Parts: sequence; C-alpha cells; structure tokens
Amino acid sequence: MNTASLKQEYRERIVPALMKEFAYTSVMQVPKLEKIVLNQGLGIAVADKKIIDTAINEMTAITGQKAVATVSKKDISNFKVRKKMPIGVRVTLRGDRMYEFLERLIRIALPRIRDFKGIESKLDGRGNYTLGITEQIIFPEINIDAINRLLGMNITFVTTAKTDEEGFALLKEFGLPFKKN
Repeated sequence: MNTASLKQEYRERIVPALMKEFAYTSVMQVPKLEKIVLNQGLGIAVADKKIIDTAINEMTAITGQKAVATVSKKDISNFKVRKKMPIGVRVTLRGDRMYEFLERLIRIALPRIRDFKGIESKLDGRGNYTLGITEQIIFPEINIDAINRLLGMNITFVTTAKTDEEGFALLKEFGLPFKKN
C-alpha cells in the first residue's frame, strides 16, 4: 500500500477544492490535519493492572506507534483511584503514520462496524472532530480470539481549521463517511 497516497491526495486534490470552496487567497490558509489522537479511558484497570498492558499492546498494534499509559492526577476515593495510577492509554499520530492510520480507518476499519450508516457530523466548535468507537475489534490488526474484553476508544482529529464548517469540509474531503442529514 502506498503510504503517501492520502498525503498526496491532500496536496493535489483537497487543497485546490477547499481553496475554491472557501475562497482562500493563499495555500497556507487551507486547513490541514495536524494530528490524530487515540485515547482509551480504562477505569476498569483500577481492579486489574493487566488491562493497561493489554490495551497498550493493542493500541500499539493498531497504530504502529508505541502507546503510553495515562495516569490519574489526583486521588478519588469513590472510584478507588490513587494519584499517578494508570487509568488509560493514548497515542498521538502525526505525519506519515497519521495519514496511514487515517487511510486504514476509512477504508478498512469503519466499514467493518455492524449496521454502519456513517459517523456523526458534530465538531467541537474549533474545527476538531472526535469519533467514539465502541469496540477495538473493527481494526484488522486485533486478533479477535486473543482479546478478553471489548474496549472502546476515542479518535480525535485535530485540524488547523478556524471554524467547524472548514474542519468538516476538510474531513469530508479526506473521505470520512459522515451521515447524510
């Protein structure tokens, strides 16, 4: 698979299309995808430490980049959480790895979701978009027989867009399958 295909498509097709749509005067005004952040909150890991290790290995397999554990900032007695206790896993993708992951997400993973009708089209107000996934098994890198529990994750697309409209147009051009309203 050509790793630079989405990056090349961005330069050759998406930039001119967005320049025309939003009447930008410079190529530098066109919003771009800055990074993709995958985050898994694992509150259940309080009881079982092996869950974090499993999640790190799965996230590393999915992204091709080492995942790191996120730790709690303070003690919360109701949730049996101590300060600096691992409670999640995250990865930040940039550059070629980001485009490679985006391509696999759009072409392989999302179509594998049961009864898939598209993703919600609600951005955060600053042109960024977060996609919630309920099961990690939609990624082909995960061996279904090897997992012992289904874990969801959030995938955040951080763009340089100033408005939701611009961010939405950029992500739509990349081929994210948004629902038709």
